[in-house]
Amino acid sequence: MLIKSRPSWFLSENDATPESIYKQRRDIVKKLGIAAAAVPFASQTHAGLFDVFSSSNDKVTEQDSRMALEGASSEFSTKGLALTPENKVLTYNNFYEFGTGKGEPAEQAKNFKTTPWTIEITGEVAKPVTLDIADVMKNMEIEERIYRHRCVEAWSMNVPWLGFPLASLLHLVQPTSKAKYVAFETLYDPDQMPGQRGFSSIDYPYVEGLTIAEAMNPLTLMTVGLYGKTLAPQNGAPLRLIVPWKYGFKGIKSIVKIHLLEKQPPTTWNLLAPDEYGFYANVNPNVDHPRWSQASERFIGEGSVFSSVRQETLMFNGYGEQVASLYKNLDLKRNY
Repeated sequence: MLIKSRPSWFLSENDATPESIYKQRRDIVKKLGIAAAAVPFASQTHAGLFDVFSSSNDKVTEQDSRMALEGASSEFSTKGLALTPENKVLTYNNFYEFGTGKGEPAEQAKNFKTTPWTIEITGEVAKPVTLDIADVMKNMEIEERIYRHRCVEAWSMNVPWLGFPLASLLHLVQPTSKAKYVAFETLYDPDQMPGQRGFSSIDYPYVEGLTIAEAMNPLTLMTVGLYGKTLAPQNGAPLRLIVPWKYGFKGIKSIVKIHLLEKQPPTTWNLLAPDEYGFYANVNPNVDHPRWSQASERFIGEGSVFSSVRQETLMFNGYGEQVASLYKNLDLKRNY
């Protein structure tokens, strides 16, 4: 008899949220007849200020036009999490291209066009390519992963993302031995993104980066949806990065370019305030932000975002078992 041992991060849907809620959502998806195909693919202002002075009314300000999207249950979902309600995920977020207040992105991004959309992958690769997002969505095997999401502003959420491993995408282009880092770039379109015209402290387009080892880690997710639907514009549609052991600003949104290179790339917040936002940005309760403690966080669940439960911050956001070895010889206080 074969006995399968599940990893520590495994979480079934029934463990994460009431069965009735998930069943209702999946019934709707099935009735719509939409599912992802599982086919292998051949400083003026810094983060934190707006957490104090802005608010969200927890209402989606537009009719939800996102497409239903179903993904296979993943063994990489995190164990024992109560989910943040979908309306909070949609209305309480940072996306400065669409405004600096928590509720602004949902309002400012409602007419954002995500089709057509292409992703260019270049640099230290054997097979550079430009992919259409529709082909990516059709041919990648989509998984649903429930991850902790920790903002550098010391608030957190638990989100059921839909996506595929970044490693799957990078394998297509065959990184060379010189590929030590992976750089990402957000769309630059001031006509659609008013924040790119008004928030002058940031030199747009927004850029981010990972080491190649971080990019290839099984937890690193290219995300195309959440809560059983494609991503909303304010959440980074149509494609964003999720690295669950790092602060949320590493999760670059609306990606159009991926570039593999030999040297460490510049990143937006590190350029803007290097004493506050490092390249690595690993969640670390022992390293405070210069202006606030990182030892605890407000978990945004049911009720008002300002009356959320305070909880202890976990090293690597609770994913140390899977990622601590990446930083074995790195001073995490100097390399924050």
